[in-house]
Order: sequence, then structure tokens, then C-alpha cells
Amino acid sequence: MEAGARSKSHGRGDNQNRWAVPLLDARRGGPAERFAGRLHGRHPAAVFFAAVGAGFVVLGLLSIALGLLVTDVLLHTGGLARTDDSVVKSLVAERTPFLTDASEVGSTLGGAPLLPILAGAVGLVFALLRKWRVAAFAACALVVESATYRVTSLAVPRERPEVKRLEDLPADASFPSGHTAASIAVYVGLVLLITSRFHTRAVRILAWAVAILVPVFVAAARMYRGMHHPLDVAGGLVVGIGALLVLLFACRAAGAARDARSPQKTKLAPSSRAQPVA
Repeated sequence: MEAGARSKSHGRGDNQNRWAVPLLDARRGGPAERFAGRLHGRHPAAVFFAAVGAGFVVLGLLSIALGLLVTDVLLHTGGLARTDDSVVKSLVAERTPFLTDASEVGSTLGGAPLLPILAGAVGLVFALLRKWRVAAFAACALVVESATYRVTSLAVPRERPEVKRLEDLPADASFPSGHTAASIAVYVGLVLLITSRFHTRAVRILAWAVAILVPVFVAAARMYRGMHHPLDVAGGLVVGIGALLVLLFACRAAGAARDARSPQKTKLAPSSRAQPVA
């Protein structure tokens, strides 16, 4: 019986290790563990959402500050505004039916409904596997990105390029590029999870090629379609990477909170218990 119990225990351990993602583990003494320590005794889910909320505030303020820097400073410095416009106008001047169709594919890869479905599906699969931190990372990175984009575009209105635009969207929501940010949050986020778990060289090269090329394609498509300037794309890059950092921090903090609540850490070892007097 003991051998059978050990076999079952090893089976459960192997199954858990199979889906382990080291990237989401907090570094001992690191900021995520210290954050969890300040919320000592709180449920890991509460620590996760507290970290997400705090991270969103920081990222939102950073994105708004960057937007103000672009609109109030950089665009009034030298010929940067003309350069920012000329890149888009040169792309528009090269429009062909084939490139226009390709730009629509790029926009689809970086927007709804594809990305919400992809992120939601990955999150659901890992939720069913009870890998809560992986599920939260996959599902919530896009939420943080979208919220940051919305807040920034409302706080820092910027007119879209003065060209014939191929989409009917609000004209004063140019900064940052939400499609660029979303593609980074989802594709780079998924590749981070994959390469943290699988170390095969071919898999890592292929995964990172996709993670880099798809956002670049999306960014080029958005400028080609007259929806964003290059500086808007740069803002989207910051927001996308920032959303991933927020979720990494939140997942690590939640993991640290879970470890702190683990019963094994509070039980006395058998050898440390007082022996009865004969």
C-alpha cells in the first residue's frame, strides 16, 4: 500500500511539474515577495489583484506622462512632427490592393476579436488544469493593456495622421497604438510562458521569431492604414511591455503569498517535537 501511495504521489507531482512555469516564481527576497509580505495572511488571489491594481496605476501614469512628453514636447522639437507624419504618408503613397489586404490581416492579428479569444482560451485551459497563475497571466495581460490604452487615449488626445484612413475610429485616439500594445501583451506573453517551460533550441527560436515579427507586422499595418504615427507605435511598445511586467509581478506576488500560507511551512518537523518521558 505504501508503495502504491508513493506512486500516486509521484504521479501528482509529475503532473504538477509538467505544467510548471519557472518564470512566474518569485525571487527570494525580491520585490514580489516583499509586496506579498506586506499583505501577510491575505489570500493569494487578493494579493494578485492588489498587485495588478497597483501596477495598472503605475503603468497608466507612465503612459500618460509619455503621451504628454510626445504631444507637448517632442512634437514641438525640431522637425520631429514632420518626420512622424512623413513616415505614414510614405506608406500611404505605396498602397496597393495586395498591401491593403495584408494590412487588414495585420490589424486582425493585433485586435478584436482574435486576441481576446486567444487570451481567453489559453486562460480557460489553464484554469481547468488548476494552474491559476498561468491562467491569470494569459487572460489578464490583455485586460491591463486595454485599460491602460483607454485611459491614456482619453487623457492625452492626439489626432490621427492627416491621410485617408482605412478605418472609422475616433480621430483623436492616436496615442498610443492599442493594436501594437495588445499584440505584444498577448504574443510576447505567450512566448514567455512557452520558453520558460520548454528549453528546446528550435522551439525557442521559432517562438521568439513569432513574438517579434507579429507585433512588427501589426505596427506597420496600423501605420499603413493611416491610424497611427511611429511615435504612437513606440507608445504601444511601452504599454505592451509594461502590461507584461505588471502581470509577471502580480503572479510572482501571488505565488509568494501561496507559499507563505503553505501548511508545510508551519508544521513542526517530527524530530523537533518533545519526546514523552518514560
